[in-house]
Amino acid sequence: MRTTEPTEPGRAGAAAPQPAEPAQPATPRPVEDASDPAALVPLTELAPAIQEASVSRRAFLGFGLAITGALVGAAGIARLFPVFADDAPAAYPISSTYDPSTKEWTFVVDTAACIGCGLCVVACKEENHVPEESEYTRTWVERHVTTTDGEVYVDSPDAGMNGFPPESTAPGAAGKPVESGFFEPRLCMQCAESPCTGVCPVGATYRTADGVILVDARRCIGCGYCVVACPYGARYLVPAGPDTPGGYAGVADKCTWCYHRISRGQKPACVEICPVGARQFGDAATDADIQQLLATRQPLPLHPEYGTKPRVLYLGPAVEEA
Repeated sequence: MRTTEPTEPGRAGAAAPQPAEPAQPATPRPVEDASDPAALVPLTELAPAIQEASVSRRAFLGFGLAITGALVGAAGIARLFPVFADDAPAAYPISSTYDPSTKEWTFVVDTAACIGCGLCVVACKEENHVPEESEYTRTWVERHVTTTDGEVYVDSPDAGMNGFPPESTAPGAAGKPVESGFFEPRLCMQCAESPCTGVCPVGATYRTADGVILVDARRCIGCGYCVVACPYGARYLVPAGPDTPGGYAGVADKCTWCYHRISRGQKPACVEICPVGARQFGDAATDADIQQLLATRQPLPLHPEYGTKPRVLYLGPAVEEA
């Protein structure tokens, strides 16, 4: 039997939507040379009608589509509002030399190695301008402990960003002797059969040519369907505040594997900061270390019974527990 701490809205359920800030018309920028790592190139080019949408139109669609989306689905929305038809131009390359069609990105998490320091969570928030509050996070760390009576308790105080106290904070765990435990880093699983892309009524959640699922914040209407649809609790709605990943509040957000970094040959921030190598990332087509890891240790996905074919793979006790 498993006991967990109360659901935190940023990870295992939909966060209460915050009032959306006024959206400004987006202006496409030309592709900039990869030699300037600070220059972030837009990931998508929106249809002209979207680029010129007004604040009132966005508010209207956010209300109307939230009601009709469940009734008619994405195809019906495209017929009712042709601007949301799936005919937008292809995404910009993140750099002039990046070829996404050649990549086989693979993310491996070793739960036997993770020490629960929380540096990965802090690095992610700093790198991607994720709100400081723990309930809004792209990645988090859980502690799973099994007590001597066979009960399993899971907690994640402050998303794990400040480490963990000696005793589990999960309800009912206090005072119980612990038989075993481990830390489990979590993030978007970048599923090959992703429910989030299927439920989005406006195509704001989409898959790139290299298989990474991203959110176009300029198209997202904040309906929250994708937040609810994700079986891994990896999405949240961005609250109003000084820190917003894409400069928009009231829209869906999640881990992108630091797409702006990996497209320029860098590692995701969480992978780079990990002091024990519990997070490994690379191109399975060319990265010898990733190839050896896959061949010799054979990592597995969490909860394959969900049927989503996660592309984040796990090693260690997390696989045995799942």
